[in-house]
Amino acid sequence: MDIIFIEELVIYTTIGIYDWEKKTKQKLIIDIEMMWDSWSLSKQEDLNICLNYSDVSEAIVTFLANNHFLLVERVAEEIANLLMKRFRSPGVYVKVGKPSAIAQAKQVGVKIKRGIISSC
Repeated sequence: MDIIFIEELVIYTTIGIYDWEKKTKQKLIIDIEMMWDSWSLSKQEDLNICLNYSDVSEAIVTFLANNHFLLVERVAEEIANLLMKRFRSPGVYVKVGKPSAIAQAKQVGVKIKRGIISSC
């Protein structure tokens, strides 16, 4: 298995526990790594069976734009579930950062691993 990745995907969505956060879109920065058999698929160069980075990004953007979340932990879980189900990835790493959460910090967030993760 190989790892397909997307780094620093910027998404604006409603997230947070405070009333003002439920009315204002905030910036999230998302990194993902997906387990994927790109080695055997790349030999065929068949775009119908390869993973399309644009499709993955759009699926995350659309999902987050249409939902409100209280916690970045929930966002990470939902993204992991989406990637594993929709794109049939056997395992994923998801990092969700919220740069506006604490004024003194660049960003805060969570990193999760779900599914079967191969080691290199």
